Amino acid sequence: MKLKIATLAVGAVMAAAPVMADLVFPSLSYRTGPFAAGGIPFADGYSDYFTLLNERDGGIGGEAIRVPECETAYNTEKGVECYEALKGEGALVFQPLSTGITYQLIPKSAADDIPVHSMGYGRTSAKNGKVFSHVFNYPVNYWDGASVGVNHFKEQAGGSLEGKKITLLHFNGAYGKEPIPTLTKLAEVEGFDFNAIPIDYPGQEQKSQWLQIRRERPDYVLFWGWGVMNQVAVQEAANIRFNMENFMGIWWSGSENDVIPAGAGANGYKALQFHNVGSDFPVFADIQKYVVDAGKAAGAGDQVGTVLYNRGVYAAFLAAEAAATAQAATGNSSITAGDMRDAMEALEINEAKMAAAGLPGFGPTFTVTCENHGGGGMAAVSQWDAASQSWSLISDFSASDSSIVDPLIMADSAAYATENNLPERCN
Repeated sequence: MKLKIATLAVGAVMAAAPVMADLVFPSLSYRTGPFAAGGIPFADGYSDYFTLLNERDGGIGGEAIRVPECETAYNTEKGVECYEALKGEGALVFQPLSTGITYQLIPKSAADDIPVHSMGYGRTSAKNGKVFSHVFNYPVNYWDGASVGVNHFKEQAGGSLEGKKITLLHFNGAYGKEPIPTLTKLAEVEGFDFNAIPIDYPGQEQKSQWLQIRRERPDYVLFWGWGVMNQVAVQEAANIRFNMENFMGIWWSGSENDVIPAGAGANGYKALQFHNVGSDFPVFADIQKYVVDAGKAAGAGDQVGTVLYNRGVYAAFLAAEAAATAQAATGNSSITAGDMRDAMEALEINEAKMAAAGLPGFGPTFTVTCENHGGGGMAAVSQWDAASQSWSLISDFSASDSSIVDPLIMADSAAYATENNLPERCN
């Protein structure tokens, strides 16, 4: 069956006659607004992977896939409206692609029995499945990222950060503030001086922030940015000749969009990643053949292999694997959102599954359990080469310091459970 991917405006399906399908994976996208440069390739990758499964494999387990898309413009209120508009269409899982939207959907998802996958963003303590029944943030979260980033700087410094200065330059919102508790604790343990410098949305003007950095001369800068503020930050760092070897973004601050505008000045800039980079994986040849060349791509087809397109593909791959797990567990090819939630809680991603999907070595292996909705907390470090205009991983996927991160997760999730009178699960 040939399917069209319908685009949904807030509260209204734009297609004249929505095509019904058994497996529905909504896309809460933002192709407009100041964050569109990041939202477009992710949405394209997410949709294109599901189109590939439809065209090449006949869907998942013999069931066709539909990906209704709703424009949020990265606006929390619009994101909630999109959720409300789409949840009744048989949605199996929501991927909000926004920390602000994720926070608002946490109570709704539990009430509606529809899982949310906030992959590498959202509320970090949602990793604790004993409290957060319907929210998953595997394979990694922001506190893991802060720990892995600090570990990399520690290795650069010869094994000790004692007396060093680390600055967090961050989006002045829920997303950008997420790593502050972890970095504060890490500063106590590792002996470095820590401070945080916020950037107000949309971040097109950062002269004062970089004057402060030049004045305070931190040894290392971690960067939690998104949208146009990313390229502005990289350019400002180049302008003051900050050592790019010591400047590292989180995975949402490490795409081609963020570095190409700075030209040679961006060379050596680093970013954390929780999946591999580049197009040298079999799945992309299949996407080119079955999707792009066939005229079925969600976008222009020019983003294949870029960091954020890859992330959309990875998100869709993880959702498809959970759906297949649900089908196997229930013995039914047509599954419910409740089945999907249970499968996400029992998901295992190993090398064999990645290789079978044309993604060998694409991400870390991990297992999800009732207690652990966040996976193994592993990330790798990538670095930009301005001459070849390409990212490459310069480290293996490594785990965060669980002795630091886990107690913070337990404390924050326990506070949430108390505030909302939630009983503990998984007993």
